[in-house]
Amino acid sequence: MNESVLVYRGFLYLKVATLLMLAAIVAYAVDRPLGMPNGGTWLGYGLGSIGAALILWLMWFGMRKRSYGPGKWRLEGWLSAHVYLGLSLIVIATLHSGFQFGWNVHTLAYVLMMLVIASGVFGVFVYLRYPALMTENRRGLTLTDILAQIAELDVECREQVMTLGDEINRTVLEASQNTRVGGGVLRQLSGRAPDCATARALKRVRELGDSIGSEGAEHVRRLIALLTRKDELLGRARRDVQIKAMLDIWLYVHVPLTFALIAALVAHVISVFFYW
Repeated sequence: MNESVLVYRGFLYLKVATLLMLAAIVAYAVDRPLGMPNGGTWLGYGLGSIGAALILWLMWFGMRKRSYGPGKWRLEGWLSAHVYLGLSLIVIATLHSGFQFGWNVHTLAYVLMMLVIASGVFGVFVYLRYPALMTENRRGLTLTDILAQIAELDVECREQVMTLGDEINRTVLEASQNTRVGGGVLRQLSGRAPDCATARALKRVRELGDSIGSEGAEHVRRLIALLTRKDELLGRARRDVQIKAMLDIWLYVHVPLTFALIAALVAHVISVFFYW
């Protein structure tokens, strides 16, 4: 995006969200309900209706961003509205509750909403920050290009060790066969591989290099250079996987929490209109 979603059209949706929150705050300040403020007053119903409508509209963004064609609004506009109007729910929903919380479905809906908003804020940070990090890390290459270069280096390493003895041969072969990029979720998010076979091979070749005669010294130096280059590319590949995992992982929290919020919201509305 050439224009950050946060400054879309001169902070248009920040201004809209601010006006909405100010209106809610003023209405709450001038309202004089019987008893304590709560969601059952006319203002509570009004703010609750606005909040519920906003939640459903914001959820629609997930469907809108997967549709093709320009639509009525630009996707950047939808996302900007999604961010700022989503944040406005903190004020609207809190005032709707009248600061009355307890161990009930109403508070559950509120807590789930706050968790959805928090995960959304993290998602905004990730999508504004991490693509630039990914581009910087790749240095003009794709992950496929990096992996292809690693495979080529494996071939060159095996060529270099043909005259360097069995132990170095086994070490390099193990590095070629057992080096991994990615793995489980925690491994991807860490961006590290403490048991990396290539790192072990590089360390071992350096140790064994001192015992190699002068006739193999050049091969050892070349092998160390190749393994060092491979280790550096592996670091970039793992960093790329880590960034991609960070771009994806928050959705596995944000989306289920959103559906849980919708379920709690339905239960909240039903309990209010039929049992309260």
